[in-house]
Amino acid sequence: MTFHTLIVDDSSAVRAFVRAALEDADFARVREAETGFEALQLLASNTFDVVIVDVNMPDINGLELLAFMKKSPRQQGAIKILISTRADGLDAKQGATLGADAFLAKPFEVDELRNLIRGLVDGIEGVSG
Repeated sequence: MTFHTLIVDDSSAVRAFVRAALEDADFARVREAETGFEALQLLASNTFDVVIVDVNMPDINGLELLAFMKKSPRQQGAIKILISTRADGLDAKQGATLGADAFLAKPFEVDELRNLIRGLVDGIEGVSG
C-alpha cells in the first residue's frame, strides 16, 4: 500500500530526509509544506493518509495544525505523527490531547519512521477490518 502523506516542517533538510525515507520503494506519495499556513491550504483541499508535522514552525505551529485537523472532517481518518527536537514529553502530551497518533523525537532513523507508520496503519486496519 502506498500512503498519501503530507510532511510539514520548516527545515528543508528534514523534509528531504522524510520524503526520501517514504518515497523509497513506493512507500508513500509525498506532498510538502514549509509553513503551517501552507499546510492549512493543503489540508483544506486534500485528504491524506498520513500527516507528519513538526511542532516548532515560525507561523502556525504543529500543535495548532493538529487542533485544526481535529475539527476537519476531511482529515478525520489521517494518521497524525508529531515530530519535535524537544524530548521532555510536553510536546508529546499536548499532541496526544490534540489527536496525534504518535510522537517521534528528532533525530530519528528511516526504519523507525516506516515501522511507526506501518504499526499505526495495521492498528487501524485491525480495528476497522
